[in-house]
Amino acid sequence: MAVSRKDWWRGGVIYQVYPRSFFDSNDDGVGDLPGVLSKLDYIASLNVDAIWLSPFFTSPMKDFGYDVSDYRGVDPLFGTLEDFQALVGAAHERGLRIFIDQVLNHCSDQHPWFAESRSSRHNAKVDWFVWAEANPDGTPPNNWLSVFGGSAWSWDSRRKQYYLHNFLASQPDLNFHCEALQQQLLDDMQFWLELGVDGFRLDAANFYFHDQQLRDNPPNPDIREGGIGVRADNPYAYQRHVYDKSQPQNLDFLRRLRALMERYPGTSSVAEIGCDNSLRTMAAYTSGGNTLHMAYSFDLLTAQCSPAFIRHTVEAIESELADGWPCWSVGNHDVVRVMSRWALQGKPEAARGRLLMALLLSLRGSVCLYQGEELGLEEAELAYEDLVDPYGIRFWPEFKGRDGCRTPMPWQHDAAHAGFSAHQPWLPVAESHRALAVDVQEQDADSMLNSYRRFLAWRQAQPVLIEGTIRMRHHDEALLVFERRLGDEAWLCLFNMSASERRYDLPLMVEPLEAVPASTAEFLGSWVHLPAHGFGFARLLG
Repeated sequence: MAVSRKDWWRGGVIYQVYPRSFFDSNDDGVGDLPGVLSKLDYIASLNVDAIWLSPFFTSPMKDFGYDVSDYRGVDPLFGTLEDFQALVGAAHERGLRIFIDQVLNHCSDQHPWFAESRSSRHNAKVDWFVWAEANPDGTPPNNWLSVFGGSAWSWDSRRKQYYLHNFLASQPDLNFHCEALQQQLLDDMQFWLELGVDGFRLDAANFYFHDQQLRDNPPNPDIREGGIGVRADNPYAYQRHVYDKSQPQNLDFLRRLRALMERYPGTSSVAEIGCDNSLRTMAAYTSGGNTLHMAYSFDLLTAQCSPAFIRHTVEAIESELADGWPCWSVGNHDVVRVMSRWALQGKPEAARGRLLMALLLSLRGSVCLYQGEELGLEEAELAYEDLVDPYGIRFWPEFKGRDGCRTPMPWQHDAAHAGFSAHQPWLPVAESHRALAVDVQEQDADSMLNSYRRFLAWRQAQPVLIEGTIRMRHHDEALLVFERRLGDEAWLCLFNMSASERRYDLPLMVEPLEAVPASTAEFLGSWVHLPAHGFGFARLLG
């Protein structure tokens, strides 16, 4: 059964644009909405379904837009509301949908709401933020930690209370236990839906509610030197985050949001889920058809990339998911670029990039692609003096922050600042990215960029990849093999994640699929030869 227009998001591909670094139209060194508008034909040429725009809202930019001071405003750095409306209209003309970030867990400490709430203990927004009394000895009310380091509580001298911030101290958490606050946020989201937005990407969607008793988080029993998910530079992982996030009331708010979105047919939501049991939470947040449309976790945004790990991750979410829907992502504006993070083994780089492309786009679910992945960009190496990310500055040098994945898109090999801007950019262009610039790859039929275009176009015509089920068939230290099935059509999908050629003995009779872009597998009767970083697809006949 074909995916209806209303359910276009099932199996859809969403291209994430980080506006600051996409294209600078007015040569002030920062990318903007008119810059995105000017590059819409490029995005459309990728054969993606939608664009996710990272925040462009009014903000003091302490966390580069993820600290909102006006949920209905466009920051002048990025343009105007009219620029945004022009972008939406032009995208729709090209068959592209527009998702926008919604940073609902917290706002800026410069938001008028916070100014009013902190002004006294008697005002209209007194409970729009999470306030708590100090302990008798003046210490914070509990042991909760900030993702960005240190206590999650900061003292406010006006109210003489602590306020909660799961991230920067300049990002106070909104109090979702307040009904008026919830309604205001829903009204603000409706404002954008009325302007023609097709969907929302929800930042930190499992952080909205907190335990009202403010109970201490227990220690993480899995903590050990070098343990999974534990970094020595940040104590956040030393706790199990039982009470500061992933509370059951989150689902109640998401149901209210889904009810709002149902009034705007064709819209959808994708959420970021980061918690101790992220796959289980993903399932809970997307099942039942009355909460999120889809969600992604951090499981494929880590350094782990072995066939065994990927198989475990896919099987875990499939076992939990019921009627929910996953969205897969291997990169975004918060993590080291996948070409550096998943270095796998050896060369050649181009073959490795195509392997990662085919693997990601063959999993069951929707996909988020981060700008530059289609060019095969690796993480930019920056000097300490070039950093602007407060997270990276705080934890340098053990953790270099998020700037290395946020450097400007390289558009022209020989132009100043690689064609991103005529002015010194807010982050330097990586010199290693020039050779991968768009204008270089446009001229090479076999470039990474053109491989992405062809594979995405081919994928759009393959219902088995968009709608089919998935079942893992085999893995070892090098190979990952799984089956995709839709009705009577069944495919075997094979990936060699090593730098050495591999042989795989086929379990059943197969018929090699013809004209699969970038495929390098050789099907030789009862077995298949996979070169280094090779992949292939075959139709199962038995």
